Amino acid sequence: MIQIPEQKIIDAAGKSMDEFLKVFTDTYLDAIGGEITAENMDKLNGYQHTLLAFRFFTDEVREGGFVQLIQNGYGGYIFDNPTAKALKLMGAKSLSKILYKAKEIYDKHRAELERDTTEEEFMAMYEQFEQFDELEEKYMEIEEEQTAIIAEYVDENIEDFAEVVK
Repeated sequence: MIQIPEQKIIDAAGKSMDEFLKVFTDTYLDAIGGEITAENMDKLNGYQHTLLAFRFFTDEVREGGFVQLIQNGYGGYIFDNPTAKALKLMGAKSLSKILYKAKEIYDKHRAELERDTTEEEFMAMYEQFEQFDELEEKYMEIEEEQTAIIAEYVDENIEDFAEVVK
């Protein structure tokens, strides 16, 4: 089980909900050597994978949207796993709806979205896949609220996300 010192969680929670969640996901990334592979997937439980997927999602979508998220290799991790369902069960229903809609686009255009591209081809994908724009805008509108819901869920069910040690 992933262990996190209690004081580290308290300190992060005092800063912001983003920092609170980051304490968990940083610890997960340390435990798996910085990246998800077939060999280390079993080091994390389903709750931990959901929280890590949320971290990858927010980091990538904030910076470069769904196209960047997929081009950086996180499409399968987020869309081929029950991430949207798990987030819905945590209470983040609006985010879950966005992920389900994005998955439809991803599934329909997966080969094109995941192919290796030049910088010019990558930039052109933003025009080619404008259907992601509306979803990204919706996410930006609800990001803070949905993050708060997830942070509250983690706080109320902390034993599912890590073993808190004194």
